[in-house]
Amino acid sequence: SCDASQLCNCSSMGLDFIPSELTAKITVLNLAHNRIKRIQSQDLQQAVNLRALLLQSNEISSIDEDSFQSLAKLELLDLSNNSLTHLSPLWFGHLFSLQHLHLQGNSYRDLGQSSPFSSLRNLSSLHLGNSQFSVIRQGNFEGIELLHKLWIDGSNLSQYEQGSLKPIKEINHMIINLRNSTIFSEIVRDVVHSVTWLDVRRIVFSIPAQVQVLRVLSSSFARKISFRQTLLTDATVPEIASILEDMPKLVELELVDCRLLGTGQWKMEIQAKKSQTLRVLTIKKLSIEKFYLFTDLQAVEGLLSLFTRVTVQNTKVFLVPCRISQCLRSLEYLDLSANLIGDLSLEHSACQGGWPSLQTLNLSQNSLSNLEITSKSLSHLGNLIVLDISQNNFGEIPDVCKWPKLLKYLNLSSTQIPKVTNCIPSTLEVLDVSGNNLKEFGLQLPILKELYLTRNQLKTLPGAAPIPNLVALSVRRNKLNSFSKEEFESFRRMELLDASDNNFICSCEFLSFIHHEAGIAQVLVGWPDKYVCDSPLAVRGAQVGAVHLSLMECHRSLVVSLICVLVFLVILLLVAVGYKYHMVWYLRMTWAWLQAKRKPKRAPPKDVCYDAFVSYSENDSDWVENTMVRELEQACPPFRLCLHKRDFVPGKWIVDNIIDSIEKSRKTLFVLSEHFVQSEWCKYELDFSHFRLFDENNDAAILVLLEPIQSKAIPKRFCKLRKIMNTKTYLEWPGGEEQQQVFWENLKVALKS
Repeated sequence: SCDASQLCNCSSMGLDFIPSELTAKITVLNLAHNRIKRIQSQDLQQAVNLRALLLQSNEISSIDEDSFQSLAKLELLDLSNNSLTHLSPLWFGHLFSLQHLHLQGNSYRDLGQSSPFSSLRNLSSLHLGNSQFSVIRQGNFEGIELLHKLWIDGSNLSQYEQGSLKPIKEINHMIINLRNSTIFSEIVRDVVHSVTWLDVRRIVFSIPAQVQVLRVLSSSFARKISFRQTLLTDATVPEIASILEDMPKLVELELVDCRLLGTGQWKMEIQAKKSQTLRVLTIKKLSIEKFYLFTDLQAVEGLLSLFTRVTVQNTKVFLVPCRISQCLRSLEYLDLSANLIGDLSLEHSACQGGWPSLQTLNLSQNSLSNLEITSKSLSHLGNLIVLDISQNNFGEIPDVCKWPKLLKYLNLSSTQIPKVTNCIPSTLEVLDVSGNNLKEFGLQLPILKELYLTRNQLKTLPGAAPIPNLVALSVRRNKLNSFSKEEFESFRRMELLDASDNNFICSCEFLSFIHHEAGIAQVLVGWPDKYVCDSPLAVRGAQVGAVHLSLMECHRSLVVSLICVLVFLVILLLVAVGYKYHMVWYLRMTWAWLQAKRKPKRAPPKDVCYDAFVSYSENDSDWVENTMVRELEQACPPFRLCLHKRDFVPGKWIVDNIIDSIEKSRKTLFVLSEHFVQSEWCKYELDFSHFRLFDENNDAAILVLLEPIQSKAIPKRFCKLRKIMNTKTYLEWPGGEEQQQVFWENLKVALKS
């Protein structure tokens, strides 16, 4: 389970214990999602160079105190989602290099009486807590002074001793999942000056009294506050805003997957009194049940003027009031992706005087449908440089559009445009028209540097003359099948050409040309996405000299043609052999036999029409028809015989006639001669009779030897016929008249039996 870099992946293998004989070469050991219950002293003793040990999602309930003693180089230990009921400081005593420790999702109720982490001087991230975690004591975090991330899952935390988190002097990102607002306030009070980014999850602020626990944040030095899966109301939003504007260093506010009950009718007006630092607002997946009744947010106009970056994603925004847009005077970045903004609402949102400093605008995944109106609505944004209007359904593209004068980046990917026209501004340096139905690209864009044409219908490269300054071109997943030398010559100045996942017909000459003559710094051609070539040409990092293309890769058309010819010849040969040796006949014969095997072995008495079915060679027909038939059918009483010439149903398949005749006859009379065993038709009759009659182990078959037959003349496949002739009596046609009378009497007796 180990690769060349000694990363050993043993996850989801149903292991009940850590594999034995681990070597010192292993650097990463993944044992996640197994059924391991215990870690013993000797399990990891030899893995002295282990850097990462992943044991999450097992059933571990017991760890020997010296189990990790030899892992001095371990940097990541994941014991999350197991069954540990306590944490021992002795487990971590020798993990001097440990940086990341994940202990969430176990069954411990506390961290013990002292700190289990006192020896972890290099610890960077710590994940703690579970549904039963209820107590944090003083001294539990002794020895930790700096953490990049601290995650406490304390959904049922009921006791927190004041000062427990104070030993940690600096926490870059702290995630708190709490329900108890009092405990939340006590924890925040201890980290008010040490945390940089406070991430609050699953907390409810439905009435103003619940918000008071946040008052402690007024003196916090946090630069970013995040609320995730938090409930807000019209009554609590003004209170929270009032607390946040008092924070002296707050720069960014983030709301993710939150729920707001209300329509924006906030009773207290919010003004930017003290907060001169808040610059970034991020709102993602905010659920507003009555979003269609939401007000124009006049109450927060004073706060909006300071924002430089605003993101409102997937929140059902269908309009930004003009007055709000005009208040966003400092706004440089605006992301309104995955909302409901249409052509007319954009025209109102981007009104005159709105977003005067805006440089980047993202309107992807909205309801825009008219590119001419969209471009005109944004044309007055004099500072706009980057515009993303991808994944809208424009469908058509006009011949001429009006765009902001400084626009340099335009993303029109996945907008259903069938072609490109002069609507595309000539000021662009980067253009993305991927995922459309373009069959050609011939625009004149003199300063364009990057062009993305992925997932279109192109069959040729765009001309280089209209885009002389192009340095990067992506034509992945089109219908290109070749490059000409002229096309490469025209793109000599390019640094990157990505043409992977196309329909290239690979040739060794083509690869050689790219390598020696094209002069492009990096070329990705791919058959499909197989070769990543740079200069000198490399294939997934290997030099071109080490690449040996197969015959299929270099001469695909020729190889495919040869395969088709060979397949045709084989089919032709099989048809000829089958015709010569009657293969179709034998197949039909086998099918008839299989059907017959399913029928009852004997027909009901009422269906028996004949005393005997006579099987004979055409060369013996004179004796059968003129001698035997006259003797038997004119006897007293007469016998009813079935002859193929007389009694077979015209138009019916001969095998079906044979089967029906045998089944409707009490006996089958074989007239054996040299002609019989050489006759193809008689062989077919014997085939079926051999399967049908002789398997019944009765005397339904009567053999009449018309002339002496050598035993070797009988086909070997009729082993039962040979056996019957060797073990049972058969009738021989005699030469004398007196003996012939005895023959007829014996035959009549056999037919009556």
